Amino acid sequence: MNMIAPRTGIAEISRMARVAIDLGSPFIGAVLAAGLRQLGRGPHSQAVITHWEGDPASAALAMRFNAALHFLARRGNPPALAALYRHEHDDFDGAIGDALAAEDDLIAGFLRRTPQTNEVGRSGAIVAALMQVRRRFGLPFELLEIGSSCGLNLNLGRYGFDLGGVLAGDRHSPVQVAPDWRGPAPQPAPLEVVSARGVDLNPLSAADPATCERLMAYIFADQPLRLHRLEEALGMARRHPPEIEKGDASEWLARQLAEPQAAGVCRVVMHSMVLQYLPPRDRAAVVAMIHDAGQYATPERPLAWVGFEWTETRSEVRLSLSWFPGGEERRVLATCHPYGNSVDWLG
Repeated sequence: MNMIAPRTGIAEISRMARVAIDLGSPFIGAVLAAGLRQLGRGPHSQAVITHWEGDPASAALAMRFNAALHFLARRGNPPALAALYRHEHDDFDGAIGDALAAEDDLIAGFLRRTPQTNEVGRSGAIVAALMQVRRRFGLPFELLEIGSSCGLNLNLGRYGFDLGGVLAGDRHSPVQVAPDWRGPAPQPAPLEVVSARGVDLNPLSAADPATCERLMAYIFADQPLRLHRLEEALGMARRHPPEIEKGDASEWLARQLAEPQAAGVCRVVMHSMVLQYLPPRDRAAVVAMIHDAGQYATPERPLAWVGFEWTETRSEVRLSLSWFPGGEERRVLATCHPYGNSVDWLG
């Protein structure tokens, strides 16, 4: 049981301002800190934050706030905010205060809407886990992803990877993922995906310009490499649209796991930064159905489970792996930067 009391909305944004600095994004830290100082200029946004129900950390409230401001800056209006993001001045309080006053309803709308970040950088850690599964069973993959958002990580078979000097995927792909790797390199293995499909309560389409702008807004504005990689991944998704269904994660996964599995293919359930948004009952159902399906797995029809998630106390992000048959116990392969920028590999 998690005995840590939830933070208030104000305290969570203040905490994330410090975390952003620790993650190498001092600009975002300054944006969030100024946003709190100026919050009274946006009464609707202030009301959402101060009266937040539930755990604002699990709901990524600070990231919603940051994304709203980044969205406005990318739009170019208010002009002072756009100029701040272009580093043409450093009046954080003035620009953000004016933005709160002018765009209070838009910012409050961002705060109320569940974020759907689709961070491609996390696919590096996921692929490292898949390489371990490939070495164990020697089979290509059928990927099943819950919480797919725009489905960008369903396209991981089309990306290139440098994982501690170990190359995988398509080295000529416009999407290249090369996290800062710490610890031993993973054992190399082919990355072969025969099918990939996912589910989301509100699937996003890379063909929709408004969707792309919203996704770009959730990237930290002072991390241009992530912004560029997301643009390339969205372009890839327009050329190769991921297969995503609209629906409940646990109900969809139950149907997928009940379908007959082809011999000679490893079925993989994967998810990244999703479990925190599921109600406890649904989280428990997902875990139970994976273990139930694992009882019927064979070396010719194996099942693997890869997760990239915060710990319950949000103290670190862990890459975890189970496989069936033979590796049912959940193992932590690495601790990771929340956006996949770095991987501390345990193996």
